Amino acid sequence: MGGAEDDEPPSKRVKASYSYTQPKGYSNSSFLKESATCSSMARPLASQGDDELIGSQGIKKVEFVRVIADALYSLGYSKTGACLEEESGITFHSPTVTTFIQQILNGNWDGSLASLRKIGIADESIIKSASFIILQQKFFELLDREKVMEALKTLRTEISPLSVNNNRVRELSFFILFPKSRITDGLSGQRMVKSKARSELLEELQKMFPPTVMIPDGRLLQLVEQALDLQREACLFHNSDAGETSLYVNHQCGRDQIPSQTVQILQEHQDEVWYLQFSHNGKYLASSSSDNSAIIWEVNLDGKISLKHRLMGHQKPVSSISWSPDDSQILTCGVEEVVRRWDVSSGECLHVYEKGLLGLISCSWSPDGKCVFSGLTDKSIVIWDLDGKEVECLKGQKTVKISDLQITSDGKLIITICKETMILLIDRESKSERCIEEEQMIVSFTLSRDNKYLLVSLVNEELHLWNIEGRIRPVAKFKGHKRSRFIVRACFGGLEQAFIASGSEDSQVYIWHRGSGELIETLRGHSGAVNCISWNPVNPHMLASASDDRSIRIWGLKQLSSKQNGKGKSPVNNGIQYCNGATI
Repeated sequence: MGGAEDDEPPSKRVKASYSYTQPKGYSNSSFLKESATCSSMARPLASQGDDELIGSQGIKKVEFVRVIADALYSLGYSKTGACLEEESGITFHSPTVTTFIQQILNGNWDGSLASLRKIGIADESIIKSASFIILQQKFFELLDREKVMEALKTLRTEISPLSVNNNRVRELSFFILFPKSRITDGLSGQRMVKSKARSELLEELQKMFPPTVMIPDGRLLQLVEQALDLQREACLFHNSDAGETSLYVNHQCGRDQIPSQTVQILQEHQDEVWYLQFSHNGKYLASSSSDNSAIIWEVNLDGKISLKHRLMGHQKPVSSISWSPDDSQILTCGVEEVVRRWDVSSGECLHVYEKGLLGLISCSWSPDGKCVFSGLTDKSIVIWDLDGKEVECLKGQKTVKISDLQITSDGKLIITICKETMILLIDRESKSERCIEEEQMIVSFTLSRDNKYLLVSLVNEELHLWNIEGRIRPVAKFKGHKRSRFIVRACFGGLEQAFIASGSEDSQVYIWHRGSGELIETLRGHSGAVNCISWNPVNPHMLASASDDRSIRIWGLKQLSSKQNGKGKSPVNNGIQYCNGATI
């Protein structure tokens, strides 16, 4: 029954035939500790009870010590790990688990199956699944040794009776008939299944077992990383991935990580600036105005922004803009007029989209960049190909006169305002519809980069955050900005979109921490209502705001004083900065 372990003593066989690789993150002693002795100064203690607790959170001492031992063995500190076990009286693994590990590494399959039922796993399905992958390893090793009949016996008398993964059993039968197919697939020529290193088998078993049986790989490191993540999430001003992380102190960023200083004022528009949006790659900024024009701005390497193209052709104010997925083209929509498609490189108008006497009120791209979407004044949504051929028209009350229109990046959902207090989510495949219903009139909305959240601006001076993944549910509310007459738009932004920013009719920009809902910054500088905000998706330290004062303000980090940097006043720089203030 032993199969592959019958030819010679296990230790010699493993050394001669299997140079199994060490698992990722593990030293060899992580699974089975090398012989290591503790200093004679250490005194073994009586085994501690599993119920002893330490710390203010009531952590089990046994678990704490074992997690530390796991980290020591993973780092290769076998003697130190052995000393910890000896002095604490707490073993890294139970004797039964240690025996099981040794049996797997030695290829003692029958012994490992017997030990499997003694190591404390109550779930029979786990035992069966573990038995299956152990016997599968035995099966492949027998085939490797060209012991086909013994492999067939293992398949028939040991693997098949488990009644686990019957499809896989059929595949194993195929390997008996055509053993060379395990190496090369005749159709694709690709390498197929073969026996794996026994340490890899142990890794697979470890993931299957409860953590009380075998401690998960790198558990202490995982706990430390989780703690750091929680600290960053709780940090109101965390807005940079640059810089080193220290375990010696709690994570804390300063307010200076939020773009709150005007570093540039753009004044090329001749009237109110209604809309603006950075390109996906952060290299361009597009703005539109009631002066019937749109402008493409270029973000230079030094962070300064310069005019690239002025887009003329609309006969009415330009109310919205949409960048193509690859940022090579842009759509502009006039108020109840037409949608124009422009080439970003040349500034040339490539096509004008219109539908009879109906006015167009919104524009958006399909994720593949092959179709253009627009809301119409008859409350329908039309879809064109790039040449202007109508592909589809969604009739009925799909949009309202003043509307936002967005498509999720996977192309599955069309999102639009269908009534004054309702947002419609249309599934393009199933044609099913879901909705978000607010009590107040909706002013605008924007979709998060990950397609999971929708930020809705309301007439009652509130922003509502909704989770639209799966079951639609409200997440948070943000208050503080002013709105009474105009369309005011908000956006997600900053590192991992951890912040919410909104325009306001009191000429200010408001920034909230998304996780806590706390208002963290109010930016002053404009002299008219701030209509729209856009946060650079690549540079979390660059923010743009559009205002009725005919200007666009670019906001960056406050510069270090001359006392702090020991030099004269440095030029404005919109680069990404470290948490400690250094600039990339």
